[in-house]
Amino acid sequence: MRNHSVVSEFILLGLSDDPQIQALLFVLFFVVYILTLMGNLLLLLVIRVDSQLHNPMYFFLGQLSFLDLCHSSVTVPKLLENLLSEKKTISVEGCMAQVFFVFATGGTESCLLAVMAYDRYVAISSPLLYGQMMNRKLCMGLVWGSWGLAFTDALINILVALNLDFCEAQNIHHFSCELPSLYPLSCSDVSASFTALLCSSLLHFFGNFLLIFFSYVCIFSTILSISSTKGRSKAFSTCSSHLTAVSFFYGSGLLRYLMPNSGSTRELIFSLQYSVITPMLNPLIYSLKNKEVKAAVRKILRKCF
Repeated sequence: MRNHSVVSEFILLGLSDDPQIQALLFVLFFVVYILTLMGNLLLLLVIRVDSQLHNPMYFFLGQLSFLDLCHSSVTVPKLLENLLSEKKTISVEGCMAQVFFVFATGGTESCLLAVMAYDRYVAISSPLLYGQMMNRKLCMGLVWGSWGLAFTDALINILVALNLDFCEAQNIHHFSCELPSLYPLSCSDVSASFTALLCSSLLHFFGNFLLIFFSYVCIFSTILSISSTKGRSKAFSTCSSHLTAVSFFYGSGLLRYLMPNSGSTRELIFSLQYSVITPMLNPLIYSLKNKEVKAAVRKILRKCF
């Protein structure tokens, strides 16, 4: 029998130990969180009430907005609480729950971005058959499949992680609980959990990235075959928002889970990018260049005011 004390809670060291900087960070991330809630809820409302947006592209966009609400709400409230609190603790159970939901919502978003890439390919390559091919049954199946695959993946990882033992070390050099940050605190063998995480990152996230990549190879091939410059420009404009969202998500999320854990500033920036900043930016990315969304927002604002 191993001789070690059982840890019941962790200490999230967060972004800074300076009270003045913590106060500034609280104001900053509180504003970011409010903007995230407002932007995504407004986009959900617009898609719901405007009949012109009742098509597969906006159905998936609504799902993405709901996911961004969930993903940011898993981490940001605890981050705000710890910025104001002197006791920056989280129970082991609460930490594992946060790990699970970060993994599940992030994994679902990865799948959904791949689904949205396929949707754009169908829309550009077969515009006349788009409504028939991307029917409601298929769209619902793709969304439920994304949720199911991601939650299964998260469940496997968390069940393996529950076998980890934690001894005297309690300090997590992070603002939230993520699996890579827990490995240095474990006094048991982490190889099984690390292997499961690595396989998930490669098969799930990198697999979805390959699907997105091949979808865009086909998309660009189709766009280049369009004879008119105006037609090529219009076709590409329908993909630009999705490409931007993919760049933000994969540019930070995948790198965070593949890089060695060291508690560095770079790790914190990557985590902030995909868990705090990206959910706020996605509504802007998809609305600023979208005439239909902007028209629908103006219509709703005129009715309200």
